[in-house]
Amino acid sequence: MNSAKILIGCFFIASSLMVSSCEAGVKDQDGNRYKTIKIGNQEWMAENLNVSHFRNGDAIPESRSSEEWKRLGEELKPAWCIIQNDPENGKKYGKLYNWYAVNDPRGLAPEGWHVASDEEWTQLTDYLGGAVSAALKMRTTGFTENGNLSGEIGFSGLPGGKISSNGGFYGLGSYGYWWSSTEVNVSDAWIRILNYIYCNISFLSYNKLSGISVRCIRN
Repeated sequence: MNSAKILIGCFFIASSLMVSSCEAGVKDQDGNRYKTIKIGNQEWMAENLNVSHFRNGDAIPESRSSEEWKRLGEELKPAWCIIQNDPENGKKYGKLYNWYAVNDPRGLAPEGWHVASDEEWTQLTDYLGGAVSAALKMRTTGFTENGNLSGEIGFSGLPGGKISSNGGFYGLGSYGYWWSSTEVNVSDAWIRILNYIYCNISFLSYNKLSGISVRCIRN
């Protein structure tokens, strides 16, 4: 099969995906508005969550130091921070939350939405063709080192990094991390990692005291 036929085949595979942007978007309890994207039968936020209150209006504690982050986690309290404590990063990447904020019964997601489960993440990546194909489609729009267009579906999976359980920042510009709502055990929950270095997306059992990004999906 020559290269022209391969390119034509790839075009028809990509065009068969049911993907569309949603103009109305969704607004959270702080008044922030997010773009959304329909991928197959799911409707996802196309941006990371950036809310600082639960749905009932209660404030989510903010951490501004590694010591404060560790303390809140060890006390099993919900918390958020901004990567490297830089407000400009918050505007671009949204907030990082520990799992106690994700799992709080007061509700982190906007009304009518919820934090995606591990099963829903799997449904998304399977629909997009598996680990490598999904990573190419979910990344922010641009060209890879090999000249392949990435991020064409508008998911805008930014490499926003994380804060570890001990309060250290890691992965900004190289990895995107997102919680699922699915618990593994008393100390861990499932997450998704979008690797910009090797271009794949994987799942991992992760410490609940860590702080990572959140994407929501419509109920």
